[in-house]
Amino acid sequence: MSLWHALLLGILQGATEFLPVSSSGHLVLVPWALGWPDTSLLYDTVVHLGTCVAVIVYFWRDLVELVRGAWRGLTRKRRGPEDDLGWLLILSAVPGAIIGFLLEDLFEALFARPPYAAGFLLITGALLYISDRLSRRERTMDSIRWPDALWIGLAQAAAIAPGLSRSGMTMSAGLFRRLDRETAARFAFLMSVPIVLGAGALQVVKALSAGTLQGATLELGLGFVAAAISGLLAIGLLLRLVRQHSLKPFAYYCWAAGIAGLILAAVR
Repeated sequence: MSLWHALLLGILQGATEFLPVSSSGHLVLVPWALGWPDTSLLYDTVVHLGTCVAVIVYFWRDLVELVRGAWRGLTRKRRGPEDDLGWLLILSAVPGAIIGFLLEDLFEALFARPPYAAGFLLITGALLYISDRLSRRERTMDSIRWPDALWIGLAQAAAIAPGLSRSGMTMSAGLFRRLDRETAARFAFLMSVPIVLGAGALQVVKALSAGTLQGATLELGLGFVAAAISGLLAIGLLLRLVRQHSLKPFAYYCWAAGIAGLILAAVR
């Protein structure tokens, strides 16, 4: 991978990780459509860690309060909803950790099949459209309980497949649980921290043990920084958009991108 490709794909990852249009689907389809070299699983992992850093920077006050709340929850006999939220975020990572471990080979194989990513984009679009249209959007962050966390965590687990947007799936799952759009988006962003850090650390350890980091550190570093910066900008943009606007335009985009990918696959 050239430095130019590493930079552009890092920017693409950061922008599409938080906009509900599937960053992994774009990392599969864009290089394939343009004839660029395929991205490695290690590169995908590193740029995802970049977007995780963006979440930590943007929500650092919230994360500090979540840690404090979790500690208060352990030391108090009577807990408030704010004391449980940190534990609920950890609980939401459990389905993804289990399914990712059990089906790792299947998900890795899907990254080599662009038509599948295009098809999954159509599913993402449908879920965004239906959830935004049908949800009553009446619940806020302090109303989230463990069934909500598990339900949204299952959606995050499914989104390991390229084309199923992590933010799109988790926001849709939150809307189906009657969360308002901003709450669904904030919870989706915050819940990415434990699962991405865990998966990223595992892949980096594997790369170190296999020696695959040698000779690629500059490309990986450039992609990491680009993803972190563009991701930071994308978080702010999406939170402003969901306060006043529907998710339907993102559904239309996913449908258009998915159809274009399937047409290109058929032509080739």
